[in-house]
Amino acid sequence: MPHPNPLRLNVWSGPRNISTALMYSFAQRTDTRVVDEPLYGHYLRVTDAIHPGAKEVMADMDCDAQRVIANTILGSCKKPVHFMKQMAHHLVALDRSFLSQTTNVLLTRDPFDMLPSLINQIKKPVIRDTGFKMQAELLEELQTLDQNPLVLDSKELLKNPQSVLTQLCNTLNIRFEENMLTWPAGPRKEDGIWARHWYHNVHKSTGFQPYRPKAEPFPNGLRALLNECKPYYDLLYEQAIKA
Repeated sequence: MPHPNPLRLNVWSGPRNISTALMYSFAQRTDTRVVDEPLYGHYLRVTDAIHPGAKEVMADMDCDAQRVIANTILGSCKKPVHFMKQMAHHLVALDRSFLSQTTNVLLTRDPFDMLPSLINQIKKPVIRDTGFKMQAELLEELQTLDQNPLVLDSKELLKNPQSVLTQLCNTLNIRFEENMLTWPAGPRKEDGIWARHWYHNVHKSTGFQPYRPKAEPFPNGLRALLNECKPYYDLLYEQAIKA
């Protein structure tokens, strides 16, 4: 039986931002259905982005954004909470008016930590691949809709998962559940078909890993992109929930 008024929760992340761990966390809740990147196929179809397994992804999922919005994002849900892990950069070449009918959260990460991880999957990333510019634009767009979207920062979340998740849940008017802090190792049935390219570490995990600064030197080839990303990240971090 569909829930009459589920909380439609979009978490707009960039890549390598512990977004899958957060999805696994919400999947432990007794009242939540999770969905993994429903707009990924659309993004790959309308851009020239070179991602691992792109053809396989597009063959596996609905690549029509308007159908995905109608059937998945705004479609029926049997649980009170409908959690959708989303990538901010997927919001291209589509009608974004659905955002007014959903609750939206932004998940960001310091590009100094994120970019060296991203090049393991995307060898020559550009600003579009990081999601930072779109997240900053999305923050402004949501504010014009009289939404005040919460911002999560990966480092703050990893420093104290219980504190940050409790603050998040309180603001969303849902109860924090202790079982959000742990999950079984291995894949989930909700994982996108791209999991084998991106989810190696989270499949080994059983909870949020403590934050550890990058020990390796920052790659010189990413310095220009880091400088491009940082103003957007700083804007987002200023509003992030703190541990």
